[in-house]
Amino acid sequence: MKLMVLGSNSAGNCYIIQDENEALILEAGIKFSEVLKGLNFNISKVAACIITHEHGDHFNYVNDFIGRNIPTYASKGTWEAKNIKSDNILEAGKIIQLGNFRVLPFKVKHDCAEPIGFFINHPKIGNLVFATDTYYLPNRFANVNHWLIECNYRKDILDYKTPEGFNKVLRDRTLQSHMSYDTCISALKANDLTMCKNIVLIHLSDRNSNAKEFREGVVRNFGKPTYIAQKGLEINLTEIPF
Repeated sequence: MKLMVLGSNSAGNCYIIQDENEALILEAGIKFSEVLKGLNFNISKVAACIITHEHGDHFNYVNDFIGRNIPTYASKGTWEAKNIKSDNILEAGKIIQLGNFRVLPFKVKHDCAEPIGFFINHPKIGNLVFATDTYYLPNRFANVNHWLIECNYRKDILDYKTPEGFNKVLRDRTLQSHMSYDTCISALKANDLTMCKNIVLIHLSDRNSNAKEFREGVVRNFGKPTYIAQKGLEINLTEIPF
């Protein structure tokens, strides 16, 4: 089973966890035509699409998913924020089974109605944490094999860019709604990484990050295979034997 990144920034976010028989889509922020290509046009294997919150770069193309009869899930607050009626509700702390994927939503901290992250289990990959668009990680997790964690900006870069004309309102919003490099490091340090096989840094700011330095810093701190989520990235998640 592989992770495929279709987009991981403010222009649009979407990730697919899949093998030839089954797929789970995370986020609906990429044109559905690109998602179809990522699935090799096999919609029938999709167990569900799960969405963290209502901001456009994560939610814009939700109607295309629903229109193709893909079971699409989000929190109650997310659906209500977009004035969409849906019975496919994700609730923090309540496990939902989607095909062979077991998904436990958890609360995160972002400037929207009811944002969530996901603790995902599948027999072929073990446990995966997906945490994006949150200024810190309020939970600790056990026996995580794969981390997809936001590493949006570094404060010294943000501070340097502000006098150059970076919008102060946007700067303040970034500080209050996205995870910094330092907070990402602290979040990973707060968890036991003994079982960790991969760390994927997601949702890097185009302006206020340094992908090379971020990756090197995570490797230096934890000694784990570390990747920057960019369009086209594919990672093998399958653990054999598990």
